[in-house]
Order: sequence, then structure tokens, then C-alpha cells
Amino acid sequence: QSCLLLLLCLLAAIHLGKLLLQQRRWRRQGQRRAPPGPFPWPLIGNAAQLGSAPHLSFARLASTYGAVFQLRLGRWPVVVLNGERAIRQALIRQGAAFAGRPPFPSFQLVSGGLSLAFGGYSELWKLHRRAAHATVRAFSTGSPATRRLLERHLVGEARALVALLVRGSAGGAFLDPSRVLVVAVANVMSALCFGRRYSHGDGEFLRLVGRNEQFGRAVGAGSLVDALPWLQRFPSPVRAAYRAFRDLNRDFYGFVRGKFLQHQRSLRPGAAPRDMMDAFIRLQREQPRLQLEHVPATVTDIFGASQDTLSTALQWLLIFLIRYPKVQAKMQEEVDRIVGRDRLPCAEDQPHLPYIMAFLYESMRFSSFVPVTIPHATTTNTFIMGYLIPKDTVIFVNQWSVNHDPAKWSNPEDFDPTRFLDENGFINKDLTSSVMIFSMGKRRCIGEELSKMQLFLFTSILVHQCHFTANPNEDPKMDFTYGLTIKPKPFTLNVTLRDTMDLLDKAVQRLQAEKTAN
Repeated sequence: QSCLLLLLCLLAAIHLGKLLLQQRRWRRQGQRRAPPGPFPWPLIGNAAQLGSAPHLSFARLASTYGAVFQLRLGRWPVVVLNGERAIRQALIRQGAAFAGRPPFPSFQLVSGGLSLAFGGYSELWKLHRRAAHATVRAFSTGSPATRRLLERHLVGEARALVALLVRGSAGGAFLDPSRVLVVAVANVMSALCFGRRYSHGDGEFLRLVGRNEQFGRAVGAGSLVDALPWLQRFPSPVRAAYRAFRDLNRDFYGFVRGKFLQHQRSLRPGAAPRDMMDAFIRLQREQPRLQLEHVPATVTDIFGASQDTLSTALQWLLIFLIRYPKVQAKMQEEVDRIVGRDRLPCAEDQPHLPYIMAFLYESMRFSSFVPVTIPHATTTNTFIMGYLIPKDTVIFVNQWSVNHDPAKWSNPEDFDPTRFLDENGFINKDLTSSVMIFSMGKRRCIGEELSKMQLFLFTSILVHQCHFTANPNEDPKMDFTYGLTIKPKPFTLNVTLRDTMDLLDKAVQRLQAEKTAN
């Protein structure tokens, strides 16, 4: 015990010494003000102050210290950005200065260490990002043909999803929809990335895609794995979590790399790409500056991030449908009036369904299901709102603070889709652009348009075909667990068909016939 106490005292002394050196360095650099912030404790810094919901803690601290304040998490100096003004100034006006990533231990484990999302900012990174963005767009929303391909995959998954939800609700039962939502979304992305889908009963696939929460906890803001890496040296929950995270990433990357090797062998020279993996391989062959080993890493990023964020979003959408039945009824009235009952909603209906789009934007705003972006880092000494931010400072971007800012949104804690409609009932595009979920600037999510299209199609088809009812025995509070995405606590609901499965069955048959004809 005395040895352990001596070790802790030594570590505390080292920490205080580093803190004093850091403060001296900040004072030396032009005598500009460092951001204010709470006192950091030895060893842990301010980690204990973040609690189980760091985005809410950041907002509370901002009310005391201002939109830009500093923390310390273990040995890492951190600056937190709150509010649209500070975040836009950093990510848009000074995009390159705030586009880095910190060298966190967990980040090195993602996508074989070659992650686009978690990798450092460089010329090579910019080259790979441009290629990835173009490929995602080409295989999702880039043309009528690719939008049709996306619809074909999604309608098939929507049909399977509705069948499972209705079956699980038979006899008035209530079911937890989280697992079937994860598999449905993962299957759409699997079809786009790899050209195949999996059964909802495929245990291996379910184990692979069912570990999103574990991933998010390890890389979200305030993760102890990164804040206090020295805890890995002792038997502790932190060490166990880090090892589980390492194994998760190894399995996930191994799955995608296996698909990559299969595609490499089967892609014929000159043949049209069958899916995103083919497109990346073909692009790399045409542009040697793109490195081959980044292909499976980039597809791992796209597949992993998309299915996690979308399945989380759909869970929140279902919660809002059952918590606000009048909103659900209004959505059903709109889709019945515009689309009718003799066909399914499609991508071309989106501009004509403003209330459904308003519901989607309000769901994103209210839930803020990506509350804090993946941590950024400064690539150079810079300033934000008059404060000096040294190079290699970790930056937390609190998106939740933008979406719940009372100066921007009237009654931000009320769920109200009509806030996004103008006096003529059309979508207010100026207001929708203020919802922050997919970040902005150099690190803006490359799958944003694909994600929004999938959310629209899933939601419009589900409310067109089904009615959703809350479990009266469950607490109506919308509690969540925190991570890179905030996920609702487990809940159950009942799902009934508004008519029959005939429209879904016929749509799947028709789209399958189109695929065969092509």
C-alpha cells in the first residue's frame, strides 16, 4: 500500500509540474488570454466533472465560463466549443487549424489504424477524403440510377423490418425494436458497400453490428480509455473496456478486409463496379496516389459509422412517434394525402412531404443523437473568440449546445416539428441548416446526404404502412446512454399494420424484377 501511495504522489507531482509548464507556455505565447475553466485535479484533471452526460456538463460549464472554455482530461489539454458562433468560427473560418485529431490510444485501433474518420489531417488524408466523398455520393444519391439502387435495397429491408415488428407485436404484445433496426440499417449499408444482405437471424452478423454502444463509449468525449491511459496498467474496468474495444475493432476490420480481398479477386478489369468496395478498388487502380491499404479502412469507416448513427436515429424516431401520437397522426395524414394508399413513398416524394421532413429535423435537433463530435485537435497555434489555443490542443465540439440554444430555438426543450415550417407550410431551409448533427467544415460527415435520404425513406414507409403505440406500463421519460451517439434506454412498443403487406410485397417484387432486367 505504501508503494502504491508513493506512486500516486509521484504521478500527482508530475501532473502538477506539467500543468505549471503548460500555463507558462500559454502565457509566453503573446500574453493572449487562455480560455477560462474549472480547476483541474491532479492525475484526472476534470474527468470527474463530466458525469454520465458530458454534453450537458459542457453546457452547464458554458453558462459559467462562456462558450469557449478549457478543461484537462488526464494529461490532455482540452478546449470545449459551445454555440453556433464559436463552432462556426472554428470549423468553417479556421477549418484547417481545427481539423486535426488527437493521438488518442483508442483512435489508433479503428479501421486497422488507417481510419479516415479518426486519422490525422494531411495532404494524403485530403486526397482520400475527396475520393471517399465522391464514391459515397456516386453510390447513393448522385444520380437517378443510384437513388433507385438505394431505394431497391431500402424497400427490401423495410419490408423485412415491418414483418418482424408486426410479428413481434402479435396479440397486443410489446417488443424492443432496437435489434431489428440495427440489422435493417446494417443490411442497407452492407448491400451498398459489399453487394449482399444478411438474415436477421444471422448470429455472426448480429454480433458484429450489435456492438455499436461499446464502440461509442470508448471514443466519445470524456472516454476514460483516452483520458487516463495509465489505468490500462492495472486490473480495472478501464483496462477491460480498452481490450474489448481493441477486439471489437479487430473483428470489424477483419470482416471488411475479408470482403475487400474477395472483391479484389472477383473484380474484372473494365467491368462496372458492383458496389462501393468495387468502386474504391477501381479508383485506386486508376489513381496510384490513393493507397490500396486505405480501401478496406475507408469502407470500414463508412459501413460502421452509417449503420451506427442511422440505427440510433431510427430508435429516437420511433420513440417520438409513440410519445407524440398527434404528430404521428399528422404524418400519416400527409403521406396518405400526397402519396395515396396504392403505392409506397419514394425519394421523389420528399419535396412534397414537408411535415415528415420537419419531423425528421426536429427529431435530429431534439435528440442531438451525436451530441459531441469525434474529438478534434488544433494543427497550429490559433485563436478563437480572442482566446489563444495552442497547437495539439484537444477540441470538443458540443453540437447539443447548438441544437438546444434558447437564443436560436423558442422553447428548445419542447418537441415541435412545426418550428421548421414557414407560414405557407414549406420547410424553412435557413432553419434546417442550423441543426448540427453531422458536424461541419473539413470533418463534415461524407455520408450526410445518404443518411438523410435513408431516414426519409424508412420513416415515410413506416408511417405509411404502420401504426405505433407506446407501452402504457413504461416510464414516459426519454432517458439515454451516452457515447459517440446517445442511444435511448431500452423501450418497447406495439406495431400494427394500417392495411396489409401487399404494397410492400409488390414493391419488392417489382424492384427485384428491375434488378434482374438490368
